[in-house]
Amino acid sequence: MSLWRPDRRATLGLLAGTAAAGLAGCGRRDDGSVRLRFWAMGNEATNVPQILPEFERLNPGIKVEVQALPWTAAHQKLLTAYAGSSLPDVSQVGNTWVSEMAAIGAISPLPAEASDLLKDQFPAVLETNRIDGQPVATPWYVDTRLIFYRADLLQQVGYDALPQTWAGWKQAMHAVKRVVGQGNYAVLLPLNEFEQLLTFGLQGDEPLLKDQDTRGNFSSPSFIAALAFYKSLFDEGLAPVASAAQISNVWTEFERGWFSFYFSGPWTIGDFRNRLKPETRWMTSGVPGPKGPGASAPGGSSLVVYRTSPHQEAAWKLVRFLSDPGVQARFNAITGNLPARQSAWATPTVADDPYIAAFKGQLSRARAVPKVPEWERIVTEMQIVAERMVRGEYTPQTAAAEIDRRADRLLEKRRWMIERGRA
Repeated sequence: MSLWRPDRRATLGLLAGTAAAGLAGCGRRDDGSVRLRFWAMGNEATNVPQILPEFERLNPGIKVEVQALPWTAAHQKLLTAYAGSSLPDVSQVGNTWVSEMAAIGAISPLPAEASDLLKDQFPAVLETNRIDGQPVATPWYVDTRLIFYRADLLQQVGYDALPQTWAGWKQAMHAVKRVVGQGNYAVLLPLNEFEQLLTFGLQGDEPLLKDQDTRGNFSSPSFIAALAFYKSLFDEGLAPVASAAQISNVWTEFERGWFSFYFSGPWTIGDFRNRLKPETRWMTSGVPGPKGPGASAPGGSSLVVYRTSPHQEAAWKLVRFLSDPGVQARFNAITGNLPARQSAWATPTVADDPYIAAFKGQLSRARAVPKVPEWERIVTEMQIVAERMVRGEYTPQTAAAEIDRRADRLLEKRRWMIERGRA
């Protein structure tokens, strides 16, 4: 079988030239000011206009136009814009998209004068944004998943805090389940969400991919142990065999004790504060691991400047402004997003929040996931197999082998390219 491979440099050069010709005229106003197009998603798109007037006051020759994209369509919209030479100057991107956008040559690496933006960052988040050792995206806000738990119920069974080992946590879950009674569970692990199993899988010493990230490594002893622990939570009646779509209202079920431990990110703090009754005492905790506090995947969003932007200098000024620790602290007060710059965590709005404290420790233990464009498809297949394992079709060992088989199939093109020195 012969595989045709286009000349990537020639293609990128053609796209860059076409885009530059098309955008040069529309990015500058009649009064000489620069108009930056900034694409943002979800809650950030709604709220970032509140802080942009200060940027425009500090940079009177630059105007910023924000286009809001829904998260559900943003990834495809960016790829379509790349293919159609219509990318904006700057955009927000999910951290797991960075490797894909870099692979197609869409984003500008950080210029030397912007290297100070990389100081004061969480190492795992920063590593996510390095491709071949070169930083190509600037963290904007960070998140990770940890455990929200019913502090009142845990205290009722004799625990002042969440145990930090798998064995201790499972013992506490059984104790809480005995208190809340039959028909209830301890932890919610929706079968259509990969994040919880991925978190367990990150606790091991073995990487999730091997051979230059061209093959799955899910049959490693550490990932099989993660699969076994995950499966045991369903087998022992601690987690319901259910998808997220079957949970009508998370905070209501958490409040009534249908489950008492919940994996989620910082966005849940606001929901629980606003929706749970005051007498429902809850807290956040780092993720337990096999022998102690465990790792998690770094999440959040980063800012990228596109190669096709004719306003590189102005675009990097915007990135610098949004990366300022003081600005990020103000954005936290508006949105609840956790600042990417660690120094911003010293501001009172962040430092004095008891629910945020556990996130800093969890982010310090975060581990970057493999930086391959196929990663999101791989973890989707991982979860499909895991659900079938929970329902009895696989053992942890045979599930691991099946995940490897599916990952190897998805990585076939990458393997072919690396074997021929073309990656």
